[in-house]
Amino acid sequence: MRAVDQVIAARLETSVPLIGEVSRYIISAGGKRLRPALLLLTCGALGYQGAQRFNLAAVVEFIHTATLLHDDVVDDSTLRRGNATANEAFGNPASVLVGDFLYSRAFQMMVDAQNMRIMQILANATNVIAEGEVMQLMNTHNAALDEAGYLQVIRSKTAQLFEASAQVGAILAGSTPEQESACADYGQALGTAFQVIDDVLDYAGNSELMGKNLGDDLREGKTTLPLIVAMQRGSLEEQNLIKTAIETGDNNKLGDILKIVNSTGALDIARKAADLEAQRAITAAQKLPAGPYTACLIELASQLLARQS
Repeated sequence: MRAVDQVIAARLETSVPLIGEVSRYIISAGGKRLRPALLLLTCGALGYQGAQRFNLAAVVEFIHTATLLHDDVVDDSTLRRGNATANEAFGNPASVLVGDFLYSRAFQMMVDAQNMRIMQILANATNVIAEGEVMQLMNTHNAALDEAGYLQVIRSKTAQLFEASAQVGAILAGSTPEQESACADYGQALGTAFQVIDDVLDYAGNSELMGKNLGDDLREGKTTLPLIVAMQRGSLEEQNLIKTAIETGDNNKLGDILKIVNSTGALDIARKAADLEAQRAITAAQKLPAGPYTACLIELASQLLARQS
């Protein structure tokens, strides 16, 4: 990961000071670096130790960071990882344009791999992520969104880059089609579980640990799995309360909604859904060669359910 950070720092060099300033602000703010770590672990599990893994790990982090810059503008967010968002610190125009820079720089770096298949996977992933963002926008304040629609959004918006990261690692390693498919399955399942737990934490987490405000999803009009289940299992009065809050983006009744989400068992059901995805990821990882990297992939999926931030 230190080698990836060195690539990131080198590729942020530009003659336009504001680009470097905004990029470094959001990248240095922390974060889990899960996507580049996933690519590195997959390479390790399949025996690839070439330097190109550092370049492509930086590519997926740039793509992810670009989505964060754009997301925070769309969602009008003010807090991420415990710090002011880039749009709060530098303004919306700078955040959008620097996000565009990171996307285009990522595509420049993809060319370095000189592998058309890798470019195809990452270009497709970037396009699917954009589709997922638009789907989420279309479903903003839509209290009628069901579980299938919710899963479609998060598999496009979040899980797709996890899937691509793992799959690129397999392609770099020259793996078999079966191993590549297992890596893609692992990434998609891990990314889906990650997002479901993220949505659970918006109603059950610690805002200081998460570095964002509790109930942000509700304020932004996002219908996530905990709310979908709570509306399915709650009384008519409780359903209407949640429905109104989603449709208006009013989280003044957040305390009441938290009680409903807990009393209906919605958080437990959402966690079980994440657990099923984590188990699917573990099953996929077990198809890879045994060793410390594969063991780490399995441990990553098993520990995901315990995350608090």
